Amino acid sequence: MRFNLTENQQAFRDAARAFAEKSMAPYAAEWDEKHIFPIDVIREAGALGFCGLYVPEDHGGLGLSRLDTSVVVEELAAACPSTAAFITIHNMATWMIARFGGDQVRTSFLPKLVTGESLASYCLTEPGAGSDAASLKTRAEPDGDDYLITGSKVFISGAGSTQALVVMARTGGPDSGAKGISTFVVPGDTEGIHYGKAEDKMGWHSQPTRLVSFDQVRIPASNRLGEEGEGFAIAMKGLDGGRLNIATCSLGGAQAALLRARNYMHERQQFGKPLAAFQALQFKLADMATHLVAARQMVRLGAWKLDNQDPDATLHCAMAKRFATDACFEVCNDALQLHGGYGYIREYPLERYVRDLRVHQILEGTNEIMRLIAARRLLEPGVVEAIQ
Repeated sequence: MRFNLTENQQAFRDAARAFAEKSMAPYAAEWDEKHIFPIDVIREAGALGFCGLYVPEDHGGLGLSRLDTSVVVEELAAACPSTAAFITIHNMATWMIARFGGDQVRTSFLPKLVTGESLASYCLTEPGAGSDAASLKTRAEPDGDDYLITGSKVFISGAGSTQALVVMARTGGPDSGAKGISTFVVPGDTEGIHYGKAEDKMGWHSQPTRLVSFDQVRIPASNRLGEEGEGFAIAMKGLDGGRLNIATCSLGGAQAALLRARNYMHERQQFGKPLAAFQALQFKLADMATHLVAARQMVRLGAWKLDNQDPDATLHCAMAKRFATDACFEVCNDALQLHGGYGYIREYPLERYVRDLRVHQILEGTNEIMRLIAARRLLEPGVVEAIQ
């Protein structure tokens, strides 16, 4: 397996870095402070192809691999983890439409989604169904050539500002579990959809998070992705990539925090010497870098496994998400600590990175669930022996 980036990957990385430094980094603090959802900047990213990163080229996307995508997303997240995270959620939902939608739904939604002219939200979590996603209650009842969707979703990123909702709803009986779930694409302005207030969150201030309720929302059967009963499997396939995406957002935040910590150690004087002269702080910086590099390698290995349809890709995506989001949060927290009191004030971005990265340990499956996914697979015969 390659450990150096290809020329194409370097070119995508450089393009993403240039965009992030010019159009995201100078404004990220203001977006955070004023809770601005920078739709125009996201559309600029879409013009570069970043709203259809791994959507196939024949559907208008860039057709990048998951490994290529990780390289791009890390650069965006170094500037603003919150905005980069929304872009990845949009990419996940858009990919699901491209991968599992019929010709009609693809034609209706993809042209504007891959350019960022329209944006998408992913609607899985419910008030009573978070980690236990298979217990969701939102229903989609057949009605002639249509479905009527009724129920509620919570913690939906971008909700109220997005034009497409990828919704998981129950089409089977109340006890049908994961096999009774189907996936649908719902226009965000359909009659019967109601949006709650924007949640007042600890971080991720540059993207709105709302409850979405559906009251007999009518959509054509052609808006279903895949067959009835395949929705849970479709959602989980989306989440394999989504977990890598959110882990990559953690990498970007941690990389930015590490760089600021290094620079601050050279600039800040204490007891007549720069912080860089103190061995305890040198060791701290070394540990931060070690954890970041280890996390990056796990994420890129998971991406490589997913790209190559490895049978244990889900295991590696779960392990990478757990390790990277935990490790990178600690890197940011250590960088804040190294800055002392300055790290705690908003003039420095460290407190924003800490707040933004904290939620990565919760969403796309909590890190406790990632351990459960990994443990269940590892307890199967032959898996530990073959892991690499």
